[in-house]
Order: sequence, then C-alpha cells, then structure tokens
Amino acid sequence: MPSVLPDGDVAPADGALPSSVRAGAAERAFGVYLHVPFCRVRCGYCDFNTYTSTELLGARQEDFAAQAVAEVAFAARVIENAGLPQRPASTVFFGGGTPTLLPTEDLGRMLGAVRTAFSLADGAEVTTEANPDAIDRDGLLRLADAGFTRVSFGMQSAIPSVLATLDRTHDPERIPLVVGWAREAGLAVSLDLIYGTPGETLEDWRTSLQTALALAPDHLSAYALIVEEGTRLAGRIRRGELEAPEDDLQADMYELADGLLAAAGFDWYEISNWARTPAGRSRHNLAYWTGEDWWGLGPGAHSHIGGVRWWNVKHPSAYAKRMAEGVSPAHARELLDDETRASEDLLLRSRIVDGYPIDRLGAAGRGAVAGLIAEELVDGAEAIRGRLVLTLRGRLLADLVVRELSAAQE
Repeated sequence: MPSVLPDGDVAPADGALPSSVRAGAAERAFGVYLHVPFCRVRCGYCDFNTYTSTELLGARQEDFAAQAVAEVAFAARVIENAGLPQRPASTVFFGGGTPTLLPTEDLGRMLGAVRTAFSLADGAEVTTEANPDAIDRDGLLRLADAGFTRVSFGMQSAIPSVLATLDRTHDPERIPLVVGWAREAGLAVSLDLIYGTPGETLEDWRTSLQTALALAPDHLSAYALIVEEGTRLAGRIRRGELEAPEDDLQADMYELADGLLAAAGFDWYEISNWARTPAGRSRHNLAYWTGEDWWGLGPGAHSHIGGVRWWNVKHPSAYAKRMAEGVSPAHARELLDDETRASEDLLLRSRIVDGYPIDRLGAAGRGAVAGLIAEELVDGAEAIRGRLVLTLRGRLLADLVVRELSAAQE
C-alpha cells in the first residue's frame, strides 16, 4: 500500500493562504498537477498513491473527473482570495496511477476546467503519463485534440523478464506502436526507464537503452530502482526470492546510460533526465526543482504556493467526501521558513544542469566548493562562472555533495 502521509499544521477548511504568498508571485511560474490514482494492477515496486478496483472502498473512477473539476474551481477561489496575481498555467501534468485508464473525455474535461479557471499560457506544456497497454491510436489522437502536447510512456525495460519482475503488464513490442501513434497525433514523446531491477544485467540495460533510443524520443528518464518498504518487491527480497539491487551495478548502469544518451545527442539536464534539445526538457518538473508555484489536484497530491506546502488526503473516498462537502481536501500543510527554503533550494537546484548559484552559499559553503572540485564532484569551469554544477561522478554522489555543503554552513 502507499506510504503514510506526513503530519503537519492543520490545513484550514477554506484553504486560505497567508498574505506572505504574494511576495514575488508575479515572477514565479504557475503549474497544475492532476493526480489520477487508479491502476489496473499494482506493480510490485510501487508505493505511489494508487488504487486498484478492489481498493477503492466505495469511490468510483467514473466520478473522479467531476471531483477534480470541483477542486480546480476551489483552487481558483483560494488563489483569488489570497490576492495572488492572475497567472496562466504554463504547465499541466496528469500523473498517477494511470491517467489513461480514465476516458479521454474525462481527461479533456479536467484540462478544460484548468483552461477555464486559469487559462493556459501560450505554448503551455500539457503532459499525461500513460501505460503502453492503457492507450491506443484513437485515444492519443483525442488527447491531442483536447489540447495535450506531450505524453510520457512507462516503458521501464525492453526485457520481458525484467518487466515480469517489476509486475509490468505491457508487451515490449507495444512500445514502438504507441510511440508511432503519439507521433502521428503530433505529441512530443518521453520514455521512462528503470534500472537495477533484480536479475537485470548490464547487457539487459544496454538493450533497453538502445531500444528506447531507436524510437527517437524527445525526452528520456532513467531512474534507479528503489526498494520501498511495504511493497511486494521488498517482501520478495526479504524472503530471499530476489537479490537486492547492487549499488555498484546501478552506478555502472547510470554511467552507461549517460554515455549512450550523450552519443545519441541527448544532454542531461537533471540527474535522471535527458532531452534531445532544451525545448524537450520537462518544464513541469523543472518548476519543481526551481521552486515555482503549483497546485496539486487529486488524492494525495502535493502543492506549493509561495512557501506554503500542503498535501491532500490520500484515499479516493476521503477525497470524494471533501469535494462533496466543498471543503479543502488538504490533509495538512506547512509554512516553510527561510532556512528550510534555502536548504531545499540547494538540494533541488544542485540536481539540474543550470546548477546552483554559488553566491547563495555562505562563506564556509563557498570555501567547501574547492574541495568538491578537487574530489571531481563539481565542475571547476562552471564554478568559476559562479554555478555549482555536478560532474558525472558528482551526479552519482549528489547526496554527498549536498551533505558536505550543508555541513559547511552549519
């Protein structure tokens, strides 16, 4: 089952935001995330906030679009009452779960509600995640007609045995079909891969990368498998049915990915993400890493507006009840102080190729950068230009870099 939500301050029933959120708001982009929490089956490695049909406890998939539309209207009222400037949504992202389990008309209806409430910026990026076996050619055409511009397919691997270990249900041969259909519809294409699955070899991983690259996506994400407590995969490893992922092998897999992707014309722009051109980068995810504003709609979705962060109740039935009552679906929230915002800014911006401005570090932190350059964790030439940018080795040890910089500033 999904992990437990964190505690926090009590979230007001009317969703009211403090006046502090207005500071600098005109300079921050605004995005919308819609969490569709439904899956046909739960993958063994997944601890996302998702539910199969037997776990809905009275909630119904067919009612979800209306509930999400209600939260869009609620969000618009909260933002207006807070005195925030009118900002069109520059990005909209449908995640899950499997958004494409819902009828395309429902996805279009939710997008239409966002367009009506906030408007969409010119050239807005509108993405949906999709399982390869939960969408077809007509569905992709309808998504494009509804205003979607981009689709992110959960490919994960090209190796049947690896997909089976992950409990993925699609056939690898489905991937070229859905990519081709998305191209026909005029949609930009991203492929998501996972490496380090128990039993996966370096050559298996090479095959998956080469298969993905042969499809010429605009964007590719490659994530190291993390074994989350409480998942079926964690139980299988604990019982000795599978070997735990090996850190050294995962590092080799990351280096292989970076090399093959670079040779194919892809540039890394975040530790786990590569794009063929700067225009192909996920602008929605970049907004998370650079501290912009976004409203997260749906069960368990997280939001951030001007240093206020909150997270919705998790279960679809609890979310439905809140929407029916016309009150905030937030479970709890927190007001981030300056120190927390600064530490999170370092943590997140150091992950991206644009880097972290070194002049934001204190004197001790700036002094620690020289040691990180000597350890070949930070790019020396970029540091001279005033940006802390990770080397390939630094990307593998990003947490260490942040810990050393944070410790230097304490």
